[in-house]
Amino acid sequence: MTVLGLCLDRRSQERFVAEAAASGYLVGARVATGREFLAAMDAAQLDVAVVSASRGRLSADLVAACDRGGIRLVVLAAGESERRHALALGVYDALDAASDWARIEPSLRGVRAVPSRTGGPIGAEEPSRVIAVWGPAGAPGRTTTAITIAAELAALGHSVVLADADPYGGASAPALGLLDEAPGFAAACRLTASGSLTHDELVRVAQRYASPRGAFWVLTGIGRAARWPELTADRVEGVLAQCRTWAEYTVVDVGFSLETDEEITSDLFAPRRNAATLTALRSADDVIAVGLADPVGLSRLLRAYGDLVEAAPEARQHVIVNRVRASAVGADPFGQVASTLQRFAGVQAAAMVPDDPAGFDLAVLTGRTVRDAAPKSPARAAVRRFVERELAPIVPTEHGRRRHAARPRPVSEPA
Repeated sequence: MTVLGLCLDRRSQERFVAEAAASGYLVGARVATGREFLAAMDAAQLDVAVVSASRGRLSADLVAACDRGGIRLVVLAAGESERRHALALGVYDALDAASDWARIEPSLRGVRAVPSRTGGPIGAEEPSRVIAVWGPAGAPGRTTTAITIAAELAALGHSVVLADADPYGGASAPALGLLDEAPGFAAACRLTASGSLTHDELVRVAQRYASPRGAFWVLTGIGRAARWPELTADRVEGVLAQCRTWAEYTVVDVGFSLETDEEITSDLFAPRRNAATLTALRSADDVIAVGLADPVGLSRLLRAYGDLVEAAPEARQHVIVNRVRASAVGADPFGQVASTLQRFAGVQAAAMVPDDPAGFDLAVLTGRTVRDAAPKSPARAAVRRFVERELAPIVPTEHGRRRHAARPRPVSEPA
């Protein structure tokens, strides 16, 4: 018989005791605070801990104690503030405290819940989103931007997965200090090919970037470019489709090349080098083009931007320009870059990220996100504003449904 430990308010405890007894569970501990629960854990020999996400009950010590003791932790969040508190402690699958027993009971048996903004399953009214981050050749900061966007979305309380789908070699794992013995995205692609990719398998092959300010999942990229044949178009499409049911936001770091002339070959069924990139762009709801703020970087961005729009005609297009600085562009660098993009590409709403080598160097040195390594970085602040205005805002409609807000004004001012 499964033994439950309850750390809830009195009314919730009474409801749980009745439902648990009717379903064949044994309640071994009933306490009101997290400190009392820690004291009762060893004596009660619990199998499952059901804990409220309030600050007086859920703590880092309690989460660590459950991990050490092999106790399954089921967290119930009453409201957005409690859900964010749970996310800050690394609990990404907190359930709505108002859920009925039929929704909560599977979690007691180890069936993983799919997180959502409102505590219910992700459905048609609030679909999850795929965000593809692309940049031309020349290291414009594509991976760093993708990581920063994922971190900022997670810090806003959303469930996020960062997928490294670059067929020329992934960089997300070393940038975040993660061990990369088995690339997670390639493993997910293989599971898709065999029809066995599930939520639990995604959790198994993914790695968790732990952060008190917003944790997120990472599907690491291939370490050697020679492994690109594993990232076929149908596999990548299947992985992203499964990620839509797993997290609210999937941020995809894609390759630089948009070439399609590789289709001219005698073997029409051979894998394509750029299939992963093109498939991710076609599957995305938002596509972010990342360019470097110097004459060479802007030239590369402008020459490839038209091809990018053609590769993802249905996606919302965004532009982020990295390392904006007067030493490379001249006086009034923000105005110069904005006028250049508007004149030659018709881009009127580009986000400008000021140059901050110290902040990004510290992030790479410590294997952390810029949000964690340099929270006061002006570059990080610019990306945060972009995320809040372009990607994350949700507004209610007159019928009570929720939709993404309309495109806001340009983000072009320096931090």
